Amino acid sequence: MTEKQEGPGDIPTTERMRDIGSAMAKSMVQKVTGTEHREQSGAGWQLTEAEVQELTQDWPAPPRNAVAQMLKQYGPPNEGTRFRLIWYYNGPWKRTEVTRDEIAHNFPAPHTDYITCWIDYRVPVELADEITRYDGSCLIDRTAGEAGARCDSEAANMITLNFMHEIVTGQRSVEDARHAYAEQMSAYMLGRPAPYAERLLFDPPVGGTMDPDEGLIAPHMRHQVGEKARDLIGGGD
Repeated sequence: MTEKQEGPGDIPTTERMRDIGSAMAKSMVQKVTGTEHREQSGAGWQLTEAEVQELTQDWPAPPRNAVAQMLKQYGPPNEGTRFRLIWYYNGPWKRTEVTRDEIAHNFPAPHTDYITCWIDYRVPVELADEITRYDGSCLIDRTAGEAGARCDSEAANMITLNFMHEIVTGQRSVEDARHAYAEQMSAYMLGRPAPYAERLLFDPPVGGTMDPDEGLIAPHMRHQVGEKARDLIGGGD
């Protein structure tokens, strides 16, 4: 029995070049037409509640309770495995994920993260470090043009993204946002008014936030073509 080779070598060079060419063509079309918005391909599907119960029957209590709340509020998810359920375009969110696995997180108080809510949002590159310092569970996907918050409730994710927006727009410093977050979360947990936990206090964009970056491969590809030619003729000029 031969050992399977893993990695990029599994894909023939001709197929890699074809895929790169196709991707470059799509990128050019998007840049010219401005059609950057990425639709969620699973949004047209929906699980049944029975399927959800079967998938989550052995989940820990906190994420399982979160799933029950999501079912009550938004109905069944659009995608699911034994480890993750996904809702698309639910409420103010582009996408919400609830996971079986919990991630320990101590800000602003010890808890676990298992609910992630995403919106279209472009965080300026120069502020990425600031957002990470503000909250390690405030997530940035620069290429997709998305920002997310991962915590143990939608309310906490509302707080996270509201203060993220205020940092990005220059209304708050990182330290101010962290203390204000703790204040809002304390109020929410005690059933007192907490406007940052009740809704998004800004209107997230719909599309137009993707950042595909800039291509640098062309001159390097020309160099590699020359090297490839030398390989084929045995190292000659």
